[in-house]
Amino acid sequence: MTEEDERSDDKAASEIREGVDAARLDNWMRDNIKGYCGPLEIAKFADGQSNPTFRVKTKNASYVLRRKPMGNLVASAHAVDREFRVMSALHEQNFMVPRPYVLCMDSSVIGSAFYIMSMIDGRVFTNQQLPEVTRENRRAIFVSQVETLAKLHRFSPFDIGLEDYGKPGNYFERQVRLWKRQYRASQDRDIPEMEKLLEWLPDTVPPQEQVSIVHGDYKLHNIMFHKTAPKVEAVLDWELSTTGDPLADLSYMLMQWIRNDELFGGLAGADLNALNIPTMQEMTELYCNAAGRAEIPDLNWYFAFNMFRLAGISQGIVGRIKAGNASSEKAHIAAGRIEPLAKSAWEYARRAGAK
Repeated sequence: MTEEDERSDDKAASEIREGVDAARLDNWMRDNIKGYCGPLEIAKFADGQSNPTFRVKTKNASYVLRRKPMGNLVASAHAVDREFRVMSALHEQNFMVPRPYVLCMDSSVIGSAFYIMSMIDGRVFTNQQLPEVTRENRRAIFVSQVETLAKLHRFSPFDIGLEDYGKPGNYFERQVRLWKRQYRASQDRDIPEMEKLLEWLPDTVPPQEQVSIVHGDYKLHNIMFHKTAPKVEAVLDWELSTTGDPLADLSYMLMQWIRNDELFGGLAGADLNALNIPTMQEMTELYCNAAGRAEIPDLNWYFAFNMFRLAGISQGIVGRIKAGNASSEKAHIAAGRIEPLAKSAWEYARRAGAK
């Protein structure tokens, strides 16, 4: 588990091969994917902070290949086998994910483990204010986003073969330990607010009342929408997924209403009424209605945690820059947001009662 991003959009593809041997991949796909007919062309999608993602195109079909990065990696990171497993389970339930075809853990094929999935023909929105969408459709897109999240959280991991997908115990306790470990592994500076958070968060973890599949990076940037209609076609990038508290996903999604940064944008300060975008309160109510939940607790602790986690993720990207295997050209932008995220996280921690 770690980090961010997956794209299945033609316009995002660049002609970077990153060491994938097309001939070896072609032979492997002939042997392992029913109906495959080569030869193939391969191009790397430009986005992606973590697991490099490629478009694989043949004369009659297109696929997506997602692989581990090359080089030395943080322990437990880039687990493409976990992505493949959760997508396979959800695909069987007709949840909106790309069709996972086959997983390859043999690094001799292209140099690292990888899997092949279907290519979804749709739209990915990177600007939260949706300037390319009609005013009428903006609200519908956000409604579809939040209702899709509620649908995900209604699956019981025990009913779909994912009972052991995450570790037992309180999700946020596990996550605070994980991101502390990841942060320390790549730490290259002292940030007072991060030190305060590392002390305060473990002592104030809220109780967990429900266990669900948690996506871990649920935002518009990781959702494929229909080519023309304002509805979700597929949820992408399952690298951070596990079993845990559904409030993790909900609070992370709602962070777009209180953030606006260079890397992922946001809705803070936007005229939501003029844009016809639901408010954070409306999104919360839509979620509760779709998820069958009576209410949502105060979210300040959860916002503090999510910003802390993003700071830890960004610190991991810095580590990969130094190791020479950061996957995105935006990695250097991520490095510059660690301290601002830590400061914002501590501000929300203070709102939640931290001294």
